[in-house]
Amino acid sequence: MGGKQSRSLSNKELNEVSVSQRRRSAIRDEQPNLSSAAERIRKHATVHFGYSTLSLAMRGLDETPSELWELRELQKLNLSMNCLCSLPPALGTLDNLVILNLWGNNLSSLPPEIGLLKKLRVLFACRNRLSEVPEELGSCTGLEVLSLANNQITSLPGSLAAMHNLTKLNLSHNHIVHIPTCVYNMKGLVFLHLACNRLETIADQIQDLVNLKILIVEGNSIHTLPKTLCFLESLELLNVDFNELQSVPVEMYLLSGLRRLACHPLDKGLHIVHNPLLKPIQEVLQGGLSALYNYLKPT
Repeated sequence: MGGKQSRSLSNKELNEVSVSQRRRSAIRDEQPNLSSAAERIRKHATVHFGYSTLSLAMRGLDETPSELWELRELQKLNLSMNCLCSLPPALGTLDNLVILNLWGNNLSSLPPEIGLLKKLRVLFACRNRLSEVPEELGSCTGLEVLSLANNQITSLPGSLAAMHNLTKLNLSHNHIVHIPTCVYNMKGLVFLHLACNRLETIADQIQDLVNLKILIVEGNSIHTLPKTLCFLESLELLNVDFNELQSVPVEMYLLSGLRRLACHPLDKGLHIVHNPLLKPIQEVLQGGLSALYNYLKPT
C-alpha cells in the first residue's frame, strides 16, 4: 500500500514519555497546593451584616492554619475558645480586619505585628495568659472596644494613650495595682471595667475621663475615692462594692447621674455594699442615695 505506517514507540521512549507526564502532573499538583488550601478555608467565610466573616471558634486548634493568612479580605475573624498559645507575625497581613476575637485561648503574648491592623475597631483577648500587651497595639488608633479581662496583666504600655476613639475598656480580673497612666488619656471612654484587680487608689486624673458613664472598680482594696471623681457629670453607674472604703468624698452629691443606690450588678446607680463604712455614712445610706446627698450638701 502507498500510505506510511506509523512507527511503534520503543520501551525506552515510552518510559521517557511517562516520566515527563508524571513530572508535569507533579508540578501542577504542587503549584496550587497552598492556594487551594486557602480556598477550602475561604468556603467557610460568610458575609454577615456586610462584613466578610470567618469563624474558627471551638475547633481545638493549637496553631492557626498557615493558609488562613492568605485571606486578606477578612474583616471579622473569630478564633475564640481554642488552644492557641501564640499567633504568627503573619497576623499583620490581615490588614482589613475590623473585629478580632481571641477570647478563651492560652495566649501568653500578642505579636507586635498586631499594630499593622489599622482598621481594627474591636479586639477581644480576654481569658488568656497575657502578662503584657505589645507597645505596637497603640498603633491601632481606630480601636473602639478593647477587652483584656481575665489575664495576668500588671500594666499597659504608654503608647495606648493614642487610643482616643476607645469607648469601652475591660481590664477586670488582672493583677493591676495602679490604673495605667495611659488610661487617663483615653478621653473617649464611656465604659471602664477594673473589677477584681489589686487597686488601692484612683488617681486625681480620673476627672479627665469626661465622657465616662460606667466605672466598675469592685473587688479591689481601695481605701478612699478622690474628690475629682465627683466631677464626672456623665457618670450613671459607679460600682465600688467589696473595697476598703470607710467614707466617701463630701463632693459626691455632685454625681447627680447616679440617681439611686443600686442592688443588682447591672443596675445603674451607686454600688457601695461590703465596705467598712463608718458612722454616720453607714447609717445615712439606709435612707437611700438622696439621704446621703442631702447629708453631704453644704448648708
